[in-house]
Amino acid sequence: MFKSISRFFRQVAVPPEYHATFRHLYYDIAWFGVLSGSVVNFLSIYATRIGATGLQIGLIGAMSAIVNLFLAIPAGRWLSRRNTNRAIFWTSVIYRTGFVLFIFLPWLFDKSGQVVAIIVITFFMAIPLTPLGVGFNALFAEAVPDRFRAHVAGTRNVMLAITFVLSSLVSGIILKNVPFPIGYQIVFGIGAFGAAMSSYHLYFVRPVQDRSSALPPAPEPAPAKETASPRGLISALRLDILSTPFKRVLLALLAFHFAHNLTTPVYPLYNVRVLELNDNNIGIGQALYYLTMLIGSMGFRRIVHRLGHKKVTGLGVAGMALYPLLLAFTHEVWQFYTISLLGGFTWAWTNGAYANYMLERIPPDDRPSHLAWYTIILNFAILAGSIGGSAIASQTGLANALILFAVLRFLAGISILKWG
Repeated sequence: MFKSISRFFRQVAVPPEYHATFRHLYYDIAWFGVLSGSVVNFLSIYATRIGATGLQIGLIGAMSAIVNLFLAIPAGRWLSRRNTNRAIFWTSVIYRTGFVLFIFLPWLFDKSGQVVAIIVITFFMAIPLTPLGVGFNALFAEAVPDRFRAHVAGTRNVMLAITFVLSSLVSGIILKNVPFPIGYQIVFGIGAFGAAMSSYHLYFVRPVQDRSSALPPAPEPAPAKETASPRGLISALRLDILSTPFKRVLLALLAFHFAHNLTTPVYPLYNVRVLELNDNNIGIGQALYYLTMLIGSMGFRRIVHRLGHKKVTGLGVAGMALYPLLLAFTHEVWQFYTISLLGGFTWAWTNGAYANYMLERIPPDDRPSHLAWYTIILNFAILAGSIGGSAIASQTGLANALILFAVLRFLAGISILKWG
């Protein structure tokens, strides 16, 4: 397996001028994997264990979406007037400082107070997260020429999978052997360190001019006084983008993200209260998920070259229906581990392809505004999915909700293939 990983990293001959930037993109996602496998992975589980309701679990995911819906367009215009890599670095630093605060919650509040504090902290973290979310895809597009994007995205998937697996396993072992809540504080500390290191490497991600496809210069921003008129306001909102073919891409991705996020508040409740999994079981399951994501990522570039990013995205989203569908019929730990193995393969395809599928359909000289609209639909889907998922589950039951959400994921994948 290690020989396969080594060959994977050497498959594409990358010109020397891109080596440093690509290397820092790989280190960035590797440390992000540490963050994801620790605090991001276990925050909702922690909230569930201290008594959070389904609605509160949904709000933890929805707070950032609420903020992003209001700030995405201003963030896109703000980014268009600034050096992209510097703006992304500083917003990542401010956003990720919030992860440090989770460490101290058990010392400051009782259980109900901690749940409220988690929701409030995620709300304020969402303010810098908005330009970070809008801008990173633009930075990636500026720093990675089109001909290398499948290679870089696939390699980043591999790095993410490796570090996520390791940090998830380590976190599960810590939570199993260290008394509550100290174990969670240690895990949150590991995540905060990973967040800091990820931001450190983002600082060194610099756009490199691609000689084969130089971008036209960015247009000069309109004078501020024009935005005072109704016509200027419409221009500021960039409603013209909704009259372009990119609208179909937005609608297809809206369906995907909505179906994907419906499960967000349901998984922790189902895993803890129905399957009665302990933290180590959950950590192992997540590690297995990302292990197969790693394996799936190794063949990602070959599949993309054969099918294209659109087809890979659509097939991946449709395949993601398997995870919630099978989870609804799971009763034993070994079954949970098995579907975790299956789920990683489909997520490897989807996660590696959907951003590039979108970027292929965005004019190179107008990325921030298009990505701002994508951020709006993404966060609307997160908000509606996080709140709607818990509401549907409360009416239908957790298992029935998972089956319904699986059907919606399958339909979202078909919509990308047919109309996206």
